[in-house]
Amino acid sequence: MVKTRESQDVDPFTAMESLRTALDQVGIVLPSLAVDAGSPALGLVELGRVRAEVALRLAHTLQRGAPAA
Repeated sequence: MVKTRESQDVDPFTAMESLRTALDQVGIVLPSLAVDAGSPALGLVELGRVRAEVALRLAHTLQRGAPAA
């Protein structure tokens, strides 16, 4: 993935909270969802580990959803 100017301007805390809210709306919780404090310059969001059942529910939800903007 090429890092564009647009992607550099995304606040990882805002991205994390947006993802948490969207997942909550479909009943999915990623317990380890957090901003990666070890790489602040990269703006990474840590999705963490989840049970296989949660990963499957997430996959099915994404498959039913609209394409990303």
